[in-house]
This record gives sequence, structure tokens and C-alpha cells, in this order.
Amino acid sequence: MPPAIETTDLVKEYGDLRALQELSLTVEEGEFFGLLGPNGAGKTTFINTLVGLVRKTGGEARVFGHDVEDDYQQARDAIGLAPQEFNVDRFFPIHEVLEHKAGYHGIPEDEAAERADEVLKRVGIYDKRDERFDWLSGGMKRRLLLARALVTEPDLLILDEPTAGVDVQLRHDLWELVTELNEEGTTILLTTHYIEEAERLCDRVAIMNEGRKVTVATPDELKTRGTDTISVRLESPPATTPELDGYAHEVTVSGNQLEVRVDDGGSTAPRLLNDLEAMGHEIADLEISRTSLEEIFVDLTGSEDRTVTRSSASSADGDVEENCDVEQEREREPEQEGVV
Repeated sequence: MPPAIETTDLVKEYGDLRALQELSLTVEEGEFFGLLGPNGAGKTTFINTLVGLVRKTGGEARVFGHDVEDDYQQARDAIGLAPQEFNVDRFFPIHEVLEHKAGYHGIPEDEAAERADEVLKRVGIYDKRDERFDWLSGGMKRRLLLARALVTEPDLLILDEPTAGVDVQLRHDLWELVTELNEEGTTILLTTHYIEEAERLCDRVAIMNEGRKVTVATPDELKTRGTDTISVRLESPPATTPELDGYAHEVTVSGNQLEVRVDDGGSTAPRLLNDLEAMGHEIADLEISRTSLEEIFVDLTGSEDRTVTRSSASSADGDVEENCDVEQEREREPEQEGVV
């Protein structure tokens, strides 16, 4: 079976701006794959290329072996997209919106109605099926976007900032739902500003910056690239800074508090305690601070972009490429995703 997504030297240019710079990326079937990056990293442009809203400038992009341009229909039928922006027809009850979406993909009317019922129940808004989009709360609108993506029973589900601006309870509900979908066999591509989201959900994460792939690894593998901090409280302040050669990258002293930066805090702590006791220091307390994915992101991208953050912060708006005139690139019918 070919990969769910495979791109080779993918390029997208908007005039002088290169939104994607020879991006080569592979997402295997069944993976839960994350795209993490600051505003302007190219995440939304990458997605729009896969679903046919943007025509690539160069390179190749395939979905389950289907070229996204030459085999557009096959590639698009395999994808369910929950976009970052609300782009739902506001003139019909949401149940009909889902039926229309299914119909665009060749699903018969009776089956489309059944599927609409099923996905509305699954995302928890079946009781709102006769209401129009504008009458829904913000959280319900997010659920509807997910329902619309699922109504075609896609093999690949693409979630573009699915929890941006939602409350904590809804975020956890969506996490639970997409985890279930992945366990059932659906390949998921997630773009997010929330590092916690990538840590919690993803098998692998690609960090993007300025249209380039910086690295691809599991969250645990990424954390091994950083350093841990062991904080030791001594019974009395040391007269001099202890020399811990061979494993300590940095040692700082503040009163009776000692901080030691090391590669692996868990395995290093026993050696550190033995060395300090051999020097005559009495240990009162010890704490290990593990490397966070946020710190790794800053190290890899050289950017402290505050749109990439923990989930307690509010999300910023979408990528800078959204300011480009995507409409000029759209050569498909409106229902392909931009309106439906």
C-alpha cells in the first residue's frame, strides 16, 4: 500500500514569496501525523495543495498513490478536510449541508442522509440537525466542520487547527474523538499551534519553518535532542560552584540552590547525588525538569513565535499564506471544499 501522503520537492510560489520550499514529506497509512510551525510556516498551503485548492509550482504530491493534480478526483475522494476557517453554506440546515457534501462525492441520497445522521451523532450535535450554521455556538461550528469532513468516510482526515479558540472541554472531546478515529484506521494529518496537542496525539511530528521541513521525529525523539535541568537544594550554600565535569553542560548556584543542565536527568541524577555527597554537600531536595517540545521547537527554528504555545494560551490567526490570493489558484468547482 502506498503512503497516505507523499511529497517530493514540493514547491509553491506566490509571486516572489515561496510558501513551500522543496518540501519532501511522507505520512504512512494509519499514522497520526502532526505539522507544527509558526505562522507563515507553510502548513495551510501544504494542505491546500493536497486538496486541490492550490496548484503547486513544482515537485510532486500524492495521496494514497494518486497524484493530486493528474488523479485529482481519486485523491480528493480519499480526503476529509476540517479547515481552520468556517466555510459552510449558511442557507441550509446543517443536516442538509452534510447531505450535499456527501452528494458531491457521488454518495446516493438515502445513504447520504444516513451518514449525515451518523456523523452528527458522533460529534455530539445531532439535536441541532435542523438548525442553520449561523445559529450554532463556536464550539458546535467546530464540531460541524469535523462532521462534514467525516461524512464521506475518508481514509485520510486532515485537521487544520481544529481546536483553535475552543474551550478546554471541547478540546479534550475532540482529542478523544480523533484518537478513536485513528485507532479505527483513519490516517490523520493535524496542523496545530499547540505543542501539547502534538505531544499528546501524534505518532510523529514534522516541524516546519518558512516553507521548509526542519525535522521529522516522534515527540519523544525530539525531546532527546534537548537538555534536562536537575535542581538540587543543599542544606547549606556551597563555598564554590561544584565541578561536575564529563556530564554537566552548565552548573549555576543561587544561595543553597544548585541547577545542573544535563542530557538525561533521570539517568544522571544518581551520579550527581553521589558526586555532591563525595564533595561533602548534604542534599535537602532534588527535582528534575524534563525538556519540553516547546524548547526543542525554539532551538530548531530559532523562533520564539508565541503562536506556537501551550494550550492555555489563545491561538493566533492563520498562516501568512492565507493572505495570498488563493482564489486565483482555484481551478476546481466551488464545492471541492471552499464553499461546501
